[in-house]
Amino acid sequence: MKPATRSFYEDAVQRAIERILTHLDDALSLDELAQMAGLSPFHFHRVFRGMVGETPLELCRRLRMERAAWQLACRQTAVTEIAFDAGYETHEAFTRAFRALYNTSPSGFRAIPQPRIELAAGCGVHFSVHGTIPAFVPRDTGGQHMDVSIKDMPAVRVATVPHVGPYNQINSAFGTLGGIAGPAGLFERPEAAMIGIYYDDPQTTPVDELRSEAGIRVAEDITLPRGLNDQHLSAGKYAVTTHVGPYEQLGDVWARFLGEWLPKSDHRIRPGASYELYLNDPSQVPASELRTEIYQPIA
Repeated sequence: MKPATRSFYEDAVQRAIERILTHLDDALSLDELAQMAGLSPFHFHRVFRGMVGETPLELCRRLRMERAAWQLACRQTAVTEIAFDAGYETHEAFTRAFRALYNTSPSGFRAIPQPRIELAAGCGVHFSVHGTIPAFVPRDTGGQHMDVSIKDMPAVRVATVPHVGPYNQINSAFGTLGGIAGPAGLFERPEAAMIGIYYDDPQTTPVDELRSEAGIRVAEDITLPRGLNDQHLSAGKYAVTTHVGPYEQLGDVWARFLGEWLPKSDHRIRPGASYELYLNDPSQVPASELRTEIYQPIA
Protein backbone atom coordinates (compact mmCIF):
# COMPACT_ATOMS: atom_id res chain seq x y z
CA MET A 1 0.00 0.00 0.00
CA LYS A 2 1.10 3.56 -0.62
CA PRO A 3 1.63 5.72 2.49
CA ALA A 4 -1.43 7.83 3.27
CA THR A 5 0.37 11.09 2.56
CA ARG A 6 1.57 9.88 -0.82
CA SER A 7 -2.05 9.05 -1.70
CA PHE A 8 -3.11 12.48 -0.41
CA TYR A 9 -0.80 14.43 -2.71
CA GLU A 10 -1.22 12.20 -5.74
CA ASP A 11 -5.00 12.24 -5.31
CA ALA A 12 -5.02 16.01 -4.85
CA VAL A 13 -3.06 16.55 -8.06
CA GLN A 14 -5.15 13.97 -9.93
CA ARG A 15 -8.35 15.80 -8.93
CA ALA A 16 -6.86 19.08 -10.15
CA ILE A 17 -5.91 17.48 -13.48
CA GLU A 18 -9.41 16.07 -13.87
CA ARG A 19 -10.86 19.51 -13.18
CA ILE A 20 -8.64 21.06 -15.86
CA LEU A 21 -9.41 18.32 -18.42
CA THR A 22 -13.17 18.56 -17.94
CA HIS A 23 -13.28 22.38 -17.91
CA LEU A 24 -10.83 23.31 -20.66
CA ASP A 25 -12.93 26.26 -21.77
CA ASP A 26 -13.29 27.75 -18.29
CA ALA A 27 -11.02 30.41 -16.86
CA LEU A 28 -8.45 28.61 -14.73
CA SER A 29 -8.69 29.47 -11.02
CA LEU A 30 -5.59 28.55 -9.05
CA ASP A 31 -7.38 29.40 -5.80
CA GLU A 32 -10.19 26.97 -6.65
CA LEU A 33 -7.76 24.18 -7.56
CA ALA A 34 -5.78 24.77 -4.38
CA GLN A 35 -8.94 24.73 -2.28
CA MET A 36 -9.92 21.39 -3.84
CA ALA A 37 -6.46 20.07 -2.93
CA GLY A 38 -6.66 21.36 0.64
CA LEU A 39 -3.49 23.44 0.20
CA SER A 40 -2.62 27.12 0.02
CA PRO A 41 -2.27 28.40 -3.57
CA PHE A 42 1.45 28.93 -2.94
CA HIS A 43 2.09 25.35 -1.81
CA PHE A 44 -0.37 23.80 -4.25
CA HIS A 45 1.37 25.36 -7.21
CA ARG A 46 4.80 24.14 -6.12
CA VAL A 47 3.51 20.62 -5.40
CA PHE A 48 1.63 20.48 -8.72
CA ARG A 49 4.56 21.76 -10.78
CA GLY A 50 6.96 19.40 -9.05
CA MET A 51 4.76 16.33 -9.53
CA VAL A 52 3.49 17.06 -13.05
CA GLY A 53 6.41 18.93 -14.58
CA GLU A 54 4.06 21.71 -15.72
CA THR A 55 2.14 24.41 -13.91
CA PRO A 56 -1.68 24.15 -14.02
CA LEU A 57 -1.71 26.96 -16.59
CA GLU A 58 0.94 25.28 -18.75
CA LEU A 59 -0.99 22.01 -18.64
CA CYS A 60 -4.22 23.75 -19.61
CA ARG A 61 -2.56 25.57 -22.51
CA ARG A 62 -0.98 22.35 -23.82
CA LEU A 63 -4.26 20.42 -23.62
CA ARG A 64 -6.06 23.22 -25.45
CA MET A 65 -3.39 23.14 -28.14
CA GLU A 66 -3.66 19.35 -28.48
CA ARG A 67 -7.42 19.76 -28.86
CA ALA A 68 -6.80 22.39 -31.53
CA ALA A 69 -4.48 19.99 -33.35
CA TRP A 70 -7.17 17.29 -33.25
CA GLN A 71 -9.75 19.76 -34.60
CA LEU A 72 -7.40 20.70 -37.45
CA ALA A 73 -6.77 17.05 -38.30
CA CYS A 74 -10.30 15.70 -37.94
CA ARG A 75 -12.70 18.57 -38.59
CA GLN A 76 -13.18 21.33 -41.12
CA THR A 77 -13.68 23.99 -38.48
CA ALA A 78 -12.29 27.38 -39.47
CA VAL A 79 -8.84 28.09 -38.06
CA THR A 80 -10.05 31.34 -36.52
CA GLU A 81 -12.74 29.48 -34.56
CA ILE A 82 -10.21 26.89 -33.42
CA ALA A 83 -7.89 29.70 -32.33
CA PHE A 84 -10.63 31.24 -30.19
CA ASP A 85 -11.45 27.84 -28.66
CA ALA A 86 -7.78 27.45 -27.75
CA GLY A 87 -7.84 30.75 -25.87
CA TYR A 88 -6.18 33.01 -28.46
CA GLU A 89 -7.64 36.35 -29.39
CA THR A 90 -6.23 36.43 -32.92
CA HIS A 91 -5.50 34.02 -35.75
CA GLU A 92 -1.94 35.34 -35.90
CA ALA A 93 -1.17 34.72 -32.21
CA PHE A 94 -2.54 31.18 -32.46
CA THR A 95 -0.51 30.48 -35.61
CA ARG A 96 2.73 31.62 -33.94
CA ALA A 97 2.08 29.48 -30.87
CA PHE A 98 1.02 26.47 -32.94
CA ARG A 99 4.07 26.68 -35.19
CA ALA A 100 6.39 26.85 -32.15
CA LEU A 101 4.93 23.59 -30.83
CA TYR A 102 4.22 21.61 -34.02
CA ASN A 103 6.86 23.08 -36.33
CA THR A 104 4.29 23.91 -38.98
CA SER A 105 1.38 26.26 -39.53
CA PRO A 106 -2.20 25.18 -38.79
CA SER A 107 -2.90 24.84 -42.51
CA GLY A 108 0.32 22.88 -42.98
CA PHE A 109 -0.67 20.58 -40.13
CA ARG A 110 -4.03 19.95 -41.82
CA ALA A 111 -2.23 18.72 -44.91
CA ILE A 112 -0.23 16.06 -43.04
CA PRO A 113 -1.70 12.53 -43.28
CA GLN A 114 -2.33 11.17 -39.77
CA PRO A 115 -0.34 13.85 -37.92
CA ARG A 116 0.81 13.34 -34.34
CA ILE A 117 -1.47 15.31 -32.06
CA GLU A 118 0.10 14.63 -28.68
CA LEU A 119 2.85 16.97 -27.53
CA ALA A 120 5.70 15.76 -25.34
CA ALA A 121 4.64 15.44 -21.70
CA GLY A 122 6.25 13.25 -19.08
CA CYS A 123 3.11 13.18 -16.94
CA GLY A 124 1.22 11.15 -19.55
CA VAL A 125 -1.83 13.43 -19.59
CA HIS A 126 -3.17 14.31 -23.04
CA PHE A 127 -6.35 15.55 -24.67
CA SER A 128 -8.81 12.80 -25.56
CA VAL A 129 -11.79 13.32 -27.81
CA HIS A 130 -13.52 10.52 -25.88
CA GLY A 131 -13.16 12.41 -22.59
CA THR A 132 -10.83 9.83 -21.08
CA ILE A 133 -9.22 10.96 -17.82
CA PRO A 134 -5.80 9.31 -17.58
CA ALA A 135 -3.94 8.80 -14.32
CA PHE A 136 -0.92 11.06 -14.35
CA VAL A 137 2.63 9.78 -13.91
CA PRO A 138 4.39 11.65 -11.06
CA ARG A 139 7.65 13.20 -12.19
CA ASP A 140 10.82 11.60 -10.87
CA THR A 141 14.06 13.44 -11.51
CA GLY A 142 15.65 12.03 -8.39
CA GLY A 143 14.01 14.53 -6.06
CA GLN A 144 12.57 11.78 -3.88
CA HIS A 145 16.15 10.94 -2.89
CA MET A 146 17.04 14.48 -1.81
CA ASP A 147 19.02 14.76 1.41
CA VAL A 148 16.36 16.09 3.77
CA SER A 149 16.48 16.42 7.55
CA ILE A 150 13.48 16.73 9.86
CA LYS A 151 14.18 19.32 12.52
CA ASP A 152 12.23 20.51 15.56
CA MET A 153 12.77 24.25 15.35
CA PRO A 154 12.12 26.88 17.99
CA ALA A 155 10.29 30.04 17.01
CA VAL A 156 12.61 32.36 15.12
CA ARG A 157 12.44 36.12 15.44
CA VAL A 158 13.37 37.95 12.27
CA ALA A 159 13.89 41.67 11.68
CA THR A 160 12.78 42.36 8.13
CA VAL A 161 12.48 44.86 5.33
CA PRO A 162 9.53 44.15 2.99
CA HIS A 163 9.97 43.92 -0.76
CA VAL A 164 7.27 44.01 -3.43
CA GLY A 165 8.35 43.17 -6.97
CA PRO A 166 10.57 40.65 -8.75
CA TYR A 167 12.25 38.24 -6.37
CA ASN A 168 15.57 38.70 -8.14
CA GLN A 169 15.46 42.34 -7.04
CA ILE A 170 15.17 41.56 -3.33
CA ASN A 171 18.82 42.63 -3.05
CA SER A 172 17.54 46.19 -2.75
CA ALA A 173 15.64 45.19 0.41
CA PHE A 174 18.72 43.38 1.74
CA GLY A 175 20.69 46.56 1.03
CA THR A 176 18.22 48.60 3.07
CA LEU A 177 18.35 45.96 5.79
CA GLY A 178 22.14 46.14 5.89
CA GLY A 179 22.06 49.93 6.12
CA ILE A 180 19.90 49.72 9.24
CA ALA A 181 21.06 46.49 10.89
CA GLY A 182 24.78 47.12 10.39
CA PRO A 183 25.08 50.36 12.39
CA ALA A 184 22.79 48.80 15.04
CA GLY A 185 25.29 45.97 15.52
CA LEU A 186 22.84 43.21 14.58
CA PHE A 187 25.35 41.49 12.28
CA GLU A 188 27.79 41.13 15.17
CA ARG A 189 25.34 39.14 17.28
CA PRO A 190 25.91 35.34 17.55
CA GLU A 191 22.39 34.51 16.35
CA ALA A 192 22.68 36.67 13.21
CA ALA A 193 21.77 34.92 9.95
CA MET A 194 20.26 36.21 6.72
CA ILE A 195 16.78 34.94 5.89
CA GLY A 196 14.48 35.38 2.88
CA ILE A 197 10.73 34.87 3.28
CA TYR A 198 8.68 34.52 0.11
CA TYR A 199 4.89 34.68 0.10
CA ASP A 200 3.81 34.34 -3.54
CA ASP A 201 4.50 31.96 -6.40
CA PRO A 202 6.31 33.82 -9.21
CA GLN A 203 4.63 31.74 -11.91
CA THR A 204 1.10 32.67 -10.86
CA THR A 205 1.48 36.16 -9.38
CA PRO A 206 2.19 39.28 -11.47
CA VAL A 207 5.85 40.18 -11.10
CA ASP A 208 5.13 43.63 -9.67
CA GLU A 209 2.89 42.09 -6.96
CA LEU A 210 5.29 39.46 -5.59
CA ARG A 211 5.68 39.85 -1.82
CA SER A 212 8.83 38.91 0.08
CA GLU A 213 10.91 40.03 3.03
CA ALA A 214 14.65 40.37 3.51
CA GLY A 215 15.48 39.52 7.09
CA ILE A 216 18.10 38.91 9.74
CA ARG A 217 17.64 36.54 12.68
CA VAL A 218 17.63 38.41 15.99
CA ALA A 219 17.29 37.57 19.67
CA GLU A 220 14.02 38.12 21.52
CA ASP A 221 15.54 40.69 23.88
CA ILE A 222 16.78 42.98 21.11
CA THR A 223 15.06 46.33 20.58
CA LEU A 224 14.75 46.71 16.84
CA PRO A 225 15.93 49.95 15.26
CA ARG A 226 13.43 52.09 13.40
CA GLY A 227 12.76 50.86 9.86
CA LEU A 228 12.74 47.11 10.59
CA ASN A 229 9.59 45.01 10.94
CA ASP A 230 9.27 42.40 13.67
CA GLN A 231 8.38 38.94 12.33
CA HIS A 232 8.23 35.52 13.94
CA LEU A 233 8.61 32.18 12.16
CA SER A 234 6.61 29.55 14.01
CA ALA A 235 8.11 26.80 16.12
CA GLY A 236 7.57 23.19 15.10
CA LYS A 237 8.76 20.52 12.71
CA TYR A 238 10.46 21.55 9.48
CA ALA A 239 11.76 19.57 6.54
CA VAL A 240 15.14 21.08 5.68
CA THR A 241 17.39 20.59 2.68
CA THR A 242 20.50 22.43 1.51
CA HIS A 243 21.07 23.79 -1.98
CA VAL A 244 24.60 24.45 -3.17
CA GLY A 245 24.71 26.70 -6.22
CA PRO A 246 23.23 29.89 -7.70
CA TYR A 247 20.14 31.43 -6.15
CA GLU A 248 18.51 31.31 -9.59
CA GLN A 249 18.21 27.51 -9.23
CA LEU A 250 16.19 27.69 -6.01
CA GLY A 251 12.82 27.67 -7.81
CA ASP A 252 13.60 24.26 -9.32
CA VAL A 253 14.91 23.01 -5.97
CA TRP A 254 11.65 24.00 -4.30
CA ALA A 255 9.65 22.23 -7.05
CA ARG A 256 11.63 18.99 -6.57
CA PHE A 257 11.45 19.33 -2.79
CA LEU A 258 7.67 19.74 -2.62
CA GLY A 259 6.74 17.90 -5.82
CA GLU A 260 8.99 14.83 -5.56
CA TRP A 261 10.44 14.41 -2.08
CA LEU A 262 7.32 15.42 -0.10
CA PRO A 263 4.81 13.09 -1.82
CA LYS A 264 7.17 10.14 -1.31
CA SER A 265 7.67 10.95 2.36
CA ASP A 266 5.30 10.37 5.26
CA HIS A 267 4.92 14.08 5.94
CA ARG A 268 2.31 16.72 5.23
CA ILE A 269 2.61 20.49 4.85
CA ARG A 270 1.35 22.49 7.82
CA PRO A 271 0.43 26.18 7.95
CA GLY A 272 3.33 28.55 8.40
CA ALA A 273 5.85 30.44 6.32
CA SER A 274 8.50 28.53 4.43
CA TYR A 275 11.82 30.34 4.19
CA GLU A 276 15.41 30.31 2.99
CA LEU A 277 18.45 30.74 5.22
CA TYR A 278 21.59 31.96 3.44
CA LEU A 279 24.75 30.39 4.86
CA ASN A 280 27.37 32.44 3.04
CA ASP A 281 27.83 35.82 1.41
CA PRO A 282 27.35 36.15 -2.38
CA SER A 283 29.86 38.99 -2.39
CA GLN A 284 32.52 36.70 -0.91
CA VAL A 285 32.06 33.36 -2.73
CA PRO A 286 31.29 32.38 -6.36
CA ALA A 287 27.68 31.54 -7.23
CA SER A 288 28.53 27.84 -7.57
CA GLU A 289 29.51 27.74 -3.89
CA LEU A 290 26.52 29.57 -2.40
CA ARG A 291 24.82 27.48 0.30
CA THR A 292 21.13 27.94 1.07
CA GLU A 293 19.03 25.98 3.56
CA ILE A 294 15.32 25.84 2.69
CA TYR A 295 12.77 25.26 5.41
CA GLN A 296 9.27 23.86 4.91
CA PRO A 297 6.87 23.56 7.89
CA ILE A 298 5.49 20.01 8.14
CA ALA A 299 2.91 18.30 10.33
